[in-house]
Amino acid sequence: MKKAEWAAYKEMEAKELVALADTIKILNDEDTLELFKKTLPGASSFVQVQVGKVAMQRHAINALKAVRKADPRLDFIEMAMRGGKIGFGKILKMIDNLVVELKAEQGIDNDKKSYCLAQFDQAEDKKKGLELDISDLGKAIEDGQESIASLAAEIKALTKGIKDLDSSVAEATSTRKEEHDSFVETLAGNNAAKDLLGFAKNRLQKFYNPKLYVAPPAREVGFAQRGEAAPPPPPEANLAYKKSGEESGGVMAMIDLLVADLDKDVQTSKVDEKDAQSDYETFMGDASSKRALDSKAITDKESAKAETESDLQSNKDSKGSKTMEAMETAKYLSGLHGECDWLLQNFEARNAARTGEIDALGKAKAVLSGADISLVQTAAHLRGSQ
Repeated sequence: MKKAEWAAYKEMEAKELVALADTIKILNDEDTLELFKKTLPGASSFVQVQVGKVAMQRHAINALKAVRKADPRLDFIEMAMRGGKIGFGKILKMIDNLVVELKAEQGIDNDKKSYCLAQFDQAEDKKKGLELDISDLGKAIEDGQESIASLAAEIKALTKGIKDLDSSVAEATSTRKEEHDSFVETLAGNNAAKDLLGFAKNRLQKFYNPKLYVAPPAREVGFAQRGEAAPPPPPEANLAYKKSGEESGGVMAMIDLLVADLDKDVQTSKVDEKDAQSDYETFMGDASSKRALDSKAITDKESAKAETESDLQSNKDSKGSKTMEAMETAKYLSGLHGECDWLLQNFEARNAARTGEIDALGKAKAVLSGADISLVQTAAHLRGSQ
C-alpha cells in the first residue's frame, strides 16, 4: 500500500515538475517577457524573480541529489527546499549547522581511528611479547626439568660411588690387616725356625767343633739343700769313639742353606709388607681425597638442584601469570576488534561520503546564497522603480 502511495506521489510530483518546467519555459520566453514589460512592468519583474527562485531552488536540490547520501539530515534539508515554506536564510543556517556537525563527526572518526590503530599496535606488540615470553619460559621450564633430572641422576651416582668406595676401603683395610697379621705370623715363624736351626747347629758345633761352640747364657739353678753331700763323680770309662766329622759338615752346611733361605724369605716378606702398606696408604689417601671431592660435588649439586627447582617454580608461576595476561590481552583485542573493525573497514567510505555531502551542501549553499542575493537586489530594484 505504501509503495502504491509512493508511486502515485512520485507520478504526481513528476507531473508537477513538468508543469513547472513548462510554466517556466513559457514565462521565460522573450515574447512573453516583452509583453509583460509593456503591460505589467512590475509584474514582469516579479515573475522573473519567482521564476529565478524556483530555478535556483531546483538547482540546489539537484546539487544535493548528485551525492549518494544515507544521512536523513540531508534528506530533511532537501525536503525543506522542496516544500518552499522555509526561507532560504533558515535553510542556509541549517546547511551551515549540518556542515559543522559533519566535520565534527569526521573529527570524531579521525580520533577514533587514531585511537584504534594505536591500541591495536600496543595490544598486538604486547601479545607478541607475551607469546615470546611464554615460549621462552616454556623452554626454560623444559631445560630446568631436564637439569633437575640430570642433577638427581648425578647425585645418585655420586652417592652410590661413595658407598662403593667406603665398601672398598673397608675391604682393603680388612685385607691389609689380614696381610699384616700373616706377615707378622710368618716373620715370627721364620725367626723361630732360624733360632731353632741355630740352636741345632750350635749343638752340633759343641760336639764336632767345640771351638765354634757358643755357650748359652748361664742359668741359675737352685738345688734343694737337704743337708746331704753331693753324689760322687761317675767312674771313668776307657771308651774310644770316632767322630763323624765329614757327615757333620754336610749337615751344618744344609742348616746354613736353610737359614739363608729363611733370611731371604724374611727379606722378601718385609719388602712385600712394605710395598703392601705403601699401596694401602696410597689407596687410602686417594680414597679419602675422592670421597671428599665426591661429597663436595654432592653438596654442590644438591645446592644447584635446589636452586634450579626454585627457578623452575618461579618460571612456572611466571608462565601462569603471563598466560593469564595473554588471555586478558586476547580478550581485550577481541573487544577492540568489535569496537573498531567496522569503523576501520568503512572509514574511507564514510570519509568520502561526508566529503561528498559537505561538497554538495557547499554547492547548494552557493546556489541558494546566489538566489538570496538576487532576490534581495530584485526586491530593492522594484521598490525603487515604484
